Amino acid sequence: MILNVIQDKKILFSIGSIIISIVVLYLKYLAWYTTNSIAFYSDMLETLINVAAAIFGFIALLIAARPADADHPYGHHKAEYLSAAAEGLLVLITAILIFYESWQSWQHPRMPNAPFIGIIWNGSAGIINLIWSLILINAGKKLCSPALIAGGQHVLSDVWTTIGLIGGFILIPLLDLLYLDAILGFLIALNILRMGFHVIKEAIDGLMDKAPPPSTIEHIHKIVEQNAPEALEFHMMRFRKVGAVLFIDFHLVLPGNMNVYCAHQICDRIEYALKQSLGSVSINIHVEPEEEKKS
Repeated sequence: MILNVIQDKKILFSIGSIIISIVVLYLKYLAWYTTNSIAFYSDMLETLINVAAAIFGFIALLIAARPADADHPYGHHKAEYLSAAAEGLLVLITAILIFYESWQSWQHPRMPNAPFIGIIWNGSAGIINLIWSLILINAGKKLCSPALIAGGQHVLSDVWTTIGLIGGFILIPLLDLLYLDAILGFLIALNILRMGFHVIKEAIDGLMDKAPPPSTIEHIHKIVEQNAPEALEFHMMRFRKVGAVLFIDFHLVLPGNMNVYCAHQICDRIEYALKQSLGSVSINIHVEPEEEKKS
């Protein structure tokens, strides 16, 4: 039930991302259409990829929400990482396209039309993106969603792009710097490239079952110690984070003369404490007799 609620919230945020990205795309299209600027064109192209990424994210969350089945006994949560990886690849493709267009503009520089009207349209889109990116990142952390966090970080990078773009764009008509339009396009492409590599790295870490942060691991150790005072030792503890779920498995060494019922109670106590503290977790405890103690 808890997982269903979490996934429902993720899907609502994903739908919101699609709507927001389309609104922002329209505003940036107006900025480019008004000015015929290569910098605003580059910014609009990045937002077009945001729309595609939001749609991919929505599809991934629908897949991730499906319950475990015979073919996928651990669930479908990794679909979120595939969405994040696809978004990273789209970002890299966008950067290449912008590099090309910026190079064309560098060879044939021109003064943008009505630059200040374009700034108004682009700035409005930036404000909307800033608000939505903070909402997405905060929601992604609370819901343990790599897809929402990746989407929020991507949108936030777009905000920084907008700030730098507007700041530089103001100088074009004031100082008659025709080449600055192409330079801004190059800078946007570099920023997009940086963000794309970051998003792909995060997705690969998830697909490769990277362990949670050391602070989380230390917290888990303390919970096990506090809720299993009868245990002689626990070892071979392993973790993997898959979307909203943290998988934990370890060996718990108990006195050899302890009966099965008592051992089962201890395991239940540990599992309850971990779920209360960490939320969505899947725990597998292998009970061993004292002869298996490692230290």
